[in-house]
Amino acid sequence: MHPLAIIAIFVSYSALLFIIAAITGRKSTNETYFTGNKSSPWIVVAYGMIGASLSGVTFISIPGEVGGSGFSYLMIVFGYLIGYAIIAQVLLPLYYSRNLTSIYAYLEQRFGNYTYKTGSSFFLLSRSIGSSFRVYLVVNVLQIFVFDNWGVPFAINVAIFMGLILLYTFRGGIKTIVWTDTLQTTFMLAAVAVSVYYISTDLGLGLKSLFNEVVSSEYSKIVFTDVNDKRFFVKQFISGIFIAIVMTGLDQDMMQKNLTCRNLKDAKKNIYFLSWALIPVNLLFLFLGASLYMYATKMGISIPQSTDDLFPIIALKYHGAFAGTVFLIGLVAAAFSSADGSLTALTTSFTVDILGIKKKEIMLETKKVKLRMMVHLSIAVYLTLLVVVFRAISDQSVINKLFTIAGYTYGPLLGLYTFGLFTRLNVYDKWVPVIAILSPVLSYLLSINSEYLFDGYKFGFELLLVNGIFTFIGLLILSKKKPISVQ
Repeated sequence: MHPLAIIAIFVSYSALLFIIAAITGRKSTNETYFTGNKSSPWIVVAYGMIGASLSGVTFISIPGEVGGSGFSYLMIVFGYLIGYAIIAQVLLPLYYSRNLTSIYAYLEQRFGNYTYKTGSSFFLLSRSIGSSFRVYLVVNVLQIFVFDNWGVPFAINVAIFMGLILLYTFRGGIKTIVWTDTLQTTFMLAAVAVSVYYISTDLGLGLKSLFNEVVSSEYSKIVFTDVNDKRFFVKQFISGIFIAIVMTGLDQDMMQKNLTCRNLKDAKKNIYFLSWALIPVNLLFLFLGASLYMYATKMGISIPQSTDDLFPIIALKYHGAFAGTVFLIGLVAAAFSSADGSLTALTTSFTVDILGIKKKEIMLETKKVKLRMMVHLSIAVYLTLLVVVFRAISDQSVINKLFTIAGYTYGPLLGLYTFGLFTRLNVYDKWVPVIAILSPVLSYLLSINSEYLFDGYKFGFELLLVNGIFTFIGLLILSKKKPISVQ
């Protein structure tokens, strides 16, 4: 596609987001920004969260991963069902009963200020690195196909992108994002559906015939029984349970959307709908991945070294203008979906948890709004710099390590919440940060030595559970003799 056409698509989609922002941002306050005034219809939240759950990584990477992992990712998605049920029955009642704006305020109520700041800081670190990485993946595609042709530096590209997100979330915050997420989900799914249709047409197959071809191919294998294989189905399933719990239930970005629902009953409906909807949605992405590999083989297209590039290359170079247009809108939607919710959640966590804006009762509301806006702007600049750093590193192995490090920080959150919810013990609050730092370090050391220690076994996503267990044990060691009197 011509670069001007790509820019036109980008601008048009951005304009649509600004229209939604103008409507949802009317008469907004800090309460609107943080909680959406608790007025969001649950079905709108649930549908929008599909796109937020997928993000740019899923949009580009999951189809590419099919070549090496088949449909094994589906076992993780099946694990989500249990994880989301735990969120609905355990975590959501906790958050709603305590009327929390930031979910990490629970840690202060349960343990104390040091634990509270630790939990929030771990989220800020993890979400900022993770979101920047996801934005980098998508914006980098725009750089390659558009801005490199015009000699525009990558930093300018990122600044424009983050500037747009800053502007349309500036006033409405989470209330705006709940509605823009629905748009982003729609275009992401449309891009996949259109690509599947064009593949079936180019191959001279109907959709039913393509389906049969995929099912009978090597790519459709779901269950891998080798216990030492990273795709081992039990490991994948258990990992899915805890990935859902920590990356949705203990993540301010995802939970902030849930907390905009009118009541607990609606929030539970949202979570259960989302958990079941993710099965056919992820199956669609996996089906696309298998179709892309079959298409590349039959058309003599070389599989790129980075499988993340397979979907963009075929969509933009082989499927014509319409399919390319839909793909680009889906790509832009994935990028916006990865960044806008994170920007709002990071702003909320820093403003509420670190600066303690809710506790500043004597501060005028107008000053609170100005403070929140300053934080919002600062976080946007910070994320922009992180994305630029990813590009400057230009070493995929280093970037993956940073992304892995971000993932390690969810383990302590899992341990903290599990200890808080399922024991009545108290801890020495000031020592909790030490445990929260040691647990990921021990998990990493265990991971790099696991093949030697456990006869070839290599940890995957389940290391998250091990990390949480280390934290739990550390808290148990630090626990006070006298239990708390009130949970």
